[in-house]
This record gives sequence, C-alpha cells and structure tokens, in this order.
Amino acid sequence: MKPEIRWLARLGIDQGLVSRSQCEAVLRALGDETGLLEFAQLLIDGGVVTDVEVLENIAGQAMSKALSGPPDDDPFASPAASPGAAVEPAATAESALDFPFETLATLSDDSLAEALGELLQTTAEMGASDLHLSTGARPFIRKNRALSQISTHTLTAGEALRLNTALLTEPQRKVFLEKKDLDYALALDQTHRYRVNLMFHKQGAAGAYRMVPAQVRSLADLGFTAHLETLKKLLSYHNGLILVTGPVGSGKTTTLASLVAWLNETREDHIITVEDPIEVVQPARGCNVTQREVGRHTRAFATALKGALREDPDVIVIGELRDLETIEMAISASETGHLVIGTMHTSDAATTLNRLLDVFPPAQQTQIRSSVAESLRGIVCQRLLPARDGGLVLACEILINNTAIANLVREGKAAGLRNTMETGVRDGMCLMDNVVFSLWQERKISAETALANIANRVLKQKIS
Repeated sequence: MKPEIRWLARLGIDQGLVSRSQCEAVLRALGDETGLLEFAQLLIDGGVVTDVEVLENIAGQAMSKALSGPPDDDPFASPAASPGAAVEPAATAESALDFPFETLATLSDDSLAEALGELLQTTAEMGASDLHLSTGARPFIRKNRALSQISTHTLTAGEALRLNTALLTEPQRKVFLEKKDLDYALALDQTHRYRVNLMFHKQGAAGAYRMVPAQVRSLADLGFTAHLETLKKLLSYHNGLILVTGPVGSGKTTTLASLVAWLNETREDHIITVEDPIEVVQPARGCNVTQREVGRHTRAFATALKGALREDPDVIVIGELRDLETIEMAISASETGHLVIGTMHTSDAATTLNRLLDVFPPAQQTQIRSSVAESLRGIVCQRLLPARDGGLVLACEILINNTAIANLVREGKAAGLRNTMETGVRDGMCLMDNVVFSLWQERKISAETALANIANRVLKQKIS
C-alpha cells in the first residue's frame, strides 16, 4: 500500500473526517495498489466525505508527509495491546454486526448481497428475532422484544432500496417496485431462513426481516410444560377446529410449527399447510406434509382451502384466518372430518370467539354459532413477556370446548366464558391472568410486567 494512502487515512481519522472502517471499505473496493486520487475520489463518490475542500487539503498534506515514509501509527494496522494496558471489555452482541453501512456505495451488487446475507446470519446467531433496514432510520434489531440500533449511520433512500432489493430475484424486484409491497420467504441455505416484508413509506424503502429458527422447538421447550397433556389431547382429535392466537410477535408461528411437528412425528396422516409465506419447512416423517405458499402456489387462503378438501387431507393448517371466506371454509372443513389448525391476531379466548363469529352476517349467526359449538376443540392464546433473566417467558390462556363452553357459544353468551374457564381447570383450561400471576410468584417476571398483563383487580392488589 502506498504511504500517501496511509497518511490520508491517518490525517482524516485524526480530524474526524472519516472512520477507520470507512477507509478499510474503500481500500477493499480499490485494492492495495490504488493511488491517492482514486482513493480520495471514491470517498467523495461514496458519500463518505462531503467537505471536498477539507479532503483536498488533507490529501496535499498526505503527499508531503509520504516523502518521509508512512506514518508510525498505521491506521490500517490491527491495534495491539501494549504491556500493562487495561484489557477492554468483550464486545457486545450488537458490535458483532460488522456491516459497512457507511460505504454502501463502494460495494458491488454481488458484494452487497453477500454482506447482507452474512448480516442476517449473524443477527440470527446472536438471538435477535428481527432486523429492520429503513430509509431515514438507523438499522436496528429486535431482541427479547427490545429494540437496539446496530449502526450510527442513517440510511438514505438509495441505500435502503439497494439493501432491501439486494437479495431479490428479478421477478421479485419487479413485483416490489410495481406494487410497493412484498412478502416472501428468504432461504440462504437449508438452515438459514427468514420471513421478509418489504414496503415503501414516506421517506423510501424499508425491510423487516424475521428470523426463522433452524430447528423446530418442542412444545416443552417453548414453555408449555405445564400444559403438554392438554395440548396433546387437542392434537389427538381427527376432526374439529384448533385456534392459536396472540398479538404480533407472540410466537404463534413457532407454536404452530411445533404442533405440526408433533403431529408429523406421532401420526401417519396427510397434512396440508397453507402459509404466507412458508417459514418453517416440515420434512415428512410419520406424515406426508404438503406445504403451499400464498402467491407462489395458490392465489389466496380460501382458494387453497377449497382445493385442499379435494386433496385427501387429514390435517389442514392455515397460516392465518383473516377473512370471512377463509373462516367459513375452515369451519366447514372441521365439520367434514378434518382437523383444522389456524391462527388469529387476538389476545384472549373471548375476543377470539367474538372475532370468529362476528365476521358473519346477522342472518348466519345462529347457524355459525351452532357449527362452532360443535366443531371447536380448543383455543390457545399466548404472549411473550420479558423475563427477569433478560430473556422471554411464555404466558398462555387455554380454552377447551366442553359442554358448558359449547352451550355458551351456541347461545352467544361470551360474557360467561371467563367464569366457566376458571372452573374448568380439570379439563386443562387456564386464564391468562392466573398464568401471569403464577409467573410473578415464581419470580420469572417482574411486578411491573405482571401488572401490565393482568386485568383482574384482585390479583393486581396481591402484587407488590
């Protein structure tokens, strides 16, 4: 490397004009034999340096000082610890996300795609659930439901668009630019999968990357240890409707994958899943598993569900019950000898039943309530709460459809569900408030977290 390059970097770093990582990125793009003018020009073209006059002045100084050789303090040399120097603390997890956000313009399309793939893998390995790359914002991750910035660099519209389209195929890129929205499953290899949502907002492009676990976790590992027998009983039925519900980010997809995996290992059936997109790949074990993706393999959930009834399924898994037609088809399928498992974005059992039934017009209410009262097997509502140890802990509410519950559903008396569930512990039922209170008693969550997730006034008064 030429001494004037070392001097330019040294002087630029000392004056706060550039950072070491920015200089290293430019050097990687140009090579060790690059000249001073090419190096300085790429700093400008890449948007690293905006004050051209200051850069020109530093370049002149670098040329003069280079006549006497390179600087003693080489900016490109790895810093060595001096004898007796204090040992710096280990790098945080976020600091491991080494990505050249400041010098995106210097990367070729292939290099950018490779770097983004490495960033996604590192994000997953450090235990984060989401990565966000958005115009006008610093890149950030979500880990244990908390947000952390991974760079001080604010992405421009051009940088965010290049980043979020770096791993797209040409057809995907065309769809995204035309429709301004794109949901797809990204598979870097067999063990690194991500659910991606791309969109445009008022400032430019943005992308949210959800990490998909490489291994399907067991129900016990997810936190359902106390409710394993109840869940296994629900999964032992060969017809009926099971709903997994919870707010966004509560782990519904992970739980759904664990339920399917348990069926796959313990039964010999035909399982058809309809997802948007396919996140967790389920290889055939005891069962034959057919996974379909909305958009790629079928036009809509309802279309796939209608077709599934003619495809000899035993179990039908629906990624999301989101509209009248899909819900109606799911209820019909559960009545005609199929076990149907689906998810909804609801917070508790009563709200789930109301949402399920209220989508139907008044003229159909009596018939639908009767159908649901007969076909419903159970509802599993879940939340992920911040634990005392810094991780997450699962809290759940489980409704089992017994005679009392069926009568309440048939008569439209949702207000009586809570009391019936409270007395249905023998059947495996539990209320969210009681589960959260137990987690606080076991010192798994803080009092603040418990109070924020309990509605029962009597239980709240017991928490100090």
